Amino acid sequence: MEKLNPKQSRFVLEYVVDLNATQAAIRAGYAAGSADVTGSRLLEDARISQAVKEAVEARAKRTLVTADYVVTRLKDVAEKCMQLRPVVNGKGEQLAGPDGQPCWTFDSRGANRALELLGKHLGIFTERVEVAGCLNMELLEEARRRVSNGR
Repeated sequence: MEKLNPKQSRFVLEYVVDLNATQAAIRAGYAAGSADVTGSRLLEDARISQAVKEAVEARAKRTLVTADYVVTRLKDVAEKCMQLRPVVNGKGEQLAGPDGQPCWTFDSRGANRALELLGKHLGIFTERVEVAGCLNMELLEEARRRVSNGR
């Protein structure tokens, strides 16, 4: 397989930073005005996509941060956030509610966020877009005519 040229190699290194093809293309020295198209085109190149894959794998090996690591830590965070903790005053004494029962709390925001990220990883949550309204077939046909006539 052919080697990458210096600009392409730089794109691979920049892309691995934030996985943003447009910004990686700009940082690699490609024209900013067409960086979105250039970045997309570069990622479609088999040589470049292979180099990106290898760079991501090398980073995971170097940092020991893998998908398993992230998922395990998110699970730990969710479980820790869901643990009940006593509500205490400034002296460290547990407070009681109006019914005299001890008050407990947990980090629902942290737990929900960790569970959301885990769910996204597992594909449990899907984004759905609902479209409502009427489709005007005459306008659609007019648009098709204009596109086919180059207007």
